Amino acid sequence: MSGFIVSEARLALKDSHSQEKYPSMLLHVIRTLVPVGLLFGSFSISSAWAHDDHTHEASPVPEEHVHAPSAMPDRILLTWMADPAHTQAITWRTDQTVTRAYAEVAPAEAGPLFVAHATRFEATSTSHVSDLGPALYHEVNLTGLTPETLYVYRVGDGANWSAWIHFRTASEEHKPFTFVYFGDAQNDVKSHWSRVFREAFSDAPRASFMLHAGDLVNRGNRDAEWGEWCSAGGWVNAMIPTIAIPGNHEYDITRTGQLPESPEDQKQMPRSLATRWQARFAYPDNGPTEFSQHLRETAYFLDYQGMRLIGLNSMEDFDVQARWLREVLSDNPNRWTIVTHHHPVFSVSKGRDNPELRDAWQPVYDEFKVDLVLQGHDHSYGRTGFRKHSPNVTGGTTFRDSDSGTLYVVSVSGPKQYDAGEGHFVRRAEDTQLYQIITVDGDQLEYQAKTATGGLYDAFTLVKRSGQPNELIERAPNSPEIRRVRNAGN
Repeated sequence: MSGFIVSEARLALKDSHSQEKYPSMLLHVIRTLVPVGLLFGSFSISSAWAHDDHTHEASPVPEEHVHAPSAMPDRILLTWMADPAHTQAITWRTDQTVTRAYAEVAPAEAGPLFVAHATRFEATSTSHVSDLGPALYHEVNLTGLTPETLYVYRVGDGANWSAWIHFRTASEEHKPFTFVYFGDAQNDVKSHWSRVFREAFSDAPRASFMLHAGDLVNRGNRDAEWGEWCSAGGWVNAMIPTIAIPGNHEYDITRTGQLPESPEDQKQMPRSLATRWQARFAYPDNGPTEFSQHLRETAYFLDYQGMRLIGLNSMEDFDVQARWLREVLSDNPNRWTIVTHHHPVFSVSKGRDNPELRDAWQPVYDEFKVDLVLQGHDHSYGRTGFRKHSPNVTGGTTFRDSDSGTLYVVSVSGPKQYDAGEGHFVRRAEDTQLYQIITVDGDQLEYQAKTATGGLYDAFTLVKRSGQPNELIERAPNSPEIRRVRNAGN
């Protein structure tokens, strides 16, 4: 080995272009180390760079470092507080050194001259203390925007700014659009869920919004989990609005201060909606007037290009929300109606039936002919045909589809997976992470459920018919359901 080093060093020294072949620092190292290697009779490149012969085990970077806020804006998120054609809400995070925060916005142009026309809006800032420490969340609701217009915006404190980012306002008319629906992300969001989100974005890069049917994270008051969720969405969250409703895992214990060491003792602690929910998500304040503060920004509705989308909080106050839901549906000028909530009306997985929710909400869906209900919670996939409310139904095990009614979907996008039961569903899946692409175009609604690798797993078309129930056209691929291998007799 030492002879090799000597010959390489001589070539380098003789080469008139040695400064290009070897940086000066490397030449100095070679000139210095070669004689030493010859003196002791042996030399190797690897030993020249090695600090020692010991193997060091890597240790994880502390969460408080990985997810620490700074004066630079991060976790930028688009949502809506009002009409998507004329407004756009933006939220983001910084550390507490920021005393004033702003959003600047302008109609986008092909070149950089839009900067001269940007309008500045001051943000409302909220202090939030998580288990990893304090931070500020900032919120701006842009109003008076022009429909069907591409805008460019940035957020910051006047010195520390985000990049300029695009968003597009909705149309006032009933024009075609596409959105993506996710069931529970919940666990291992960075390592396992992020790829599903990226695949969905690659499949529908012009989606109008991303819809999350609860359980975005596993422990709603753990800042590191929200950090992973925001990182998984990355800059897409800053370009495409997010619609979300809480699941049971957004209801969590308070994680600041001293917690009991025993997990069993922690399970006995009271749980409530994650303290960051209303600071993190800015949604319409048009939910039930009863317990309005209690359900604020967890039950709401908005209209998007001919579709009314209603989010419900399946963790509490079923009857209160049922009364409000009836009001919202009785004055609905839209062609299509979609509802989302976390717990299913018809459960796919065993032992997870929700009869009180079903009895409170499904009769309202039937009365007002809700088209589609998008759900999560069961950590498996199941999609029904048309269904109507029937007393004494237990999780769909004995129920059969009808010629009209509402379609119900339960899906999961994260890696936590449960057994699917044997209830009557058109299509089921286990051990499969999925995302759903839904396109509304006039009298047709196209639905596709795709796996984490982009493969088509389920599909159907709903067609509106004047004076008649919707027509359901099944388009699922002719392939076996993905089910777990079971022992004979199970």
